[in-house]
Amino acid sequence: MSVGRANHARGGLVFRAPGSPYNGAMPNTPRISSCRQPPRGLLILAAVAGLLVPAPLLLAAPATPATAGDAGTAAAADQATLTASEIVARTHAAAGGAAWLRAGSNIMRGHATLCRDGRPEACVTADRYEMYRIYPTDLRQAHAGSGKFRLDAWAGDRLLFQTAFDGERSYDQNGPVSGARAASDEGSGFGFSAIRFALAEGFRVERMLDDQVEGHPCYIVRVTDPAGQTTTFGIARADYSIRSAAWLSPRGWHQRLYSEFYRVGPGGFLQPGRVRHYYEGVKSIDIRWTSAEIGTPIADEVFVLGPRRAATP
Repeated sequence: MSVGRANHARGGLVFRAPGSPYNGAMPNTPRISSCRQPPRGLLILAAVAGLLVPAPLLLAAPATPATAGDAGTAAAADQATLTASEIVARTHAAAGGAAWLRAGSNIMRGHATLCRDGRPEACVTADRYEMYRIYPTDLRQAHAGSGKFRLDAWAGDRLLFQTAFDGERSYDQNGPVSGARAASDEGSGFGFSAIRFALAEGFRVERMLDDQVEGHPCYIVRVTDPAGQTTTFGIARADYSIRSAAWLSPRGWHQRLYSEFYRVGPGGFLQPGRVRHYYEGVKSIDIRWTSAEIGTPIADEVFVLGPRRAATP
């Protein structure tokens, strides 16, 4: 909108919009006095530039509506102030709440690419990869055997390996393994349960510096168990899915990446469809879980291995 011409009234200056009925000073409009009149050229430039606005236009400025940017700013503020405990609580809820925390058991089936020491020439495909898991109801040490566990890897009719934990002892396909071997296997195989028990008595959670996991902006939360062992989790800001877990294992720095999630059962248990294992930054295992059964009873003898127990349950 253009601004009308300047009118002089008793030494004061008043600008009026085009078509205004007033020929002099506008009624009830404060006069600008006790100042020197600037050159006419400057007044015209100022008016054109919008530096001097007609008084009527200043009286009815509309309120600025809220925008998506405002909502984004509020969300960012919320994310910045969340505590580690709040992030973990939201993670539990997003994973399925009670259906996830008290799932009891999980039978996962799929296939995997296994590469010893991350060497391409050592890769083998397990077209039948099965895990039987009874989740622990208590946890004191995250990187030791907990609950019950069995993993079978087959290539056709050929057994690649088996490993198990029956709640007290560790096994491979040949039977019980030694204490040192068991400690190494358990220290590398167990760790994810730390996030399940992160809010339990004796555990400590800390929010670390935020980061990204495979392009997903993530909260980084470190969980310390009652034994003093730490496990670090990457939790997606967008949906609170657990995108990574990492800890120092007997084989070096171990990281797992989780993706391709799907829901299982009426409670909506959140199951990762893909899990990748890394040691010292090098991928060694790539698993595709194509199905999962939650809450199915599993007999105790399934977790005891030996030469006569190599068959799939």
